[in-house]
Amino acid sequence: QVQLVESGGNSVQAGGSLRLSCAASRDAYSNYCMGWFRQAPGKERDGVATIISRGDRTYYTDSVKGRFTISQDNAKRTLYLQMNSLEPEDTAMYYCAASFNVGCYGFGPDDRRLLGLYNAWGQGTQVTVSS
Repeated sequence: QVQLVESGGNSVQAGGSLRLSCAASRDAYSNYCMGWFRQAPGKERDGVATIISRGDRTYYTDSVKGRFTISQDNAKRTLYLQMNSLEPEDTAMYYCAASFNVGCYGFGPDDRRLLGLYNAWGQGTQVTVSS
């Protein structure tokens, strides 16, 4: 059974930092790509950062470049998102996801087609940034 469990969400002030974690079951970790997505109230779910599972190549949406870092610990089967210099616009539910479709190699976080290539999703963790 594929399972992804996020943690680390919290309420912080602008300029603060958070680290999100996503623990993956053994089956979930046999994937091609993993990523972090976010959805604010009343808005669509958007890609934030993705990582190619073999090779560790990373991709970011423009609004988080230089502030967020995606990484993975294969031994712990855990995906991370280090978020620094948080802004109120970062407020959203953050979701971890895994893709078992090799097509995920061809799309970055800003491409809407990417969401359809992710097969497994976590339940989400809330990040709230106050000004």
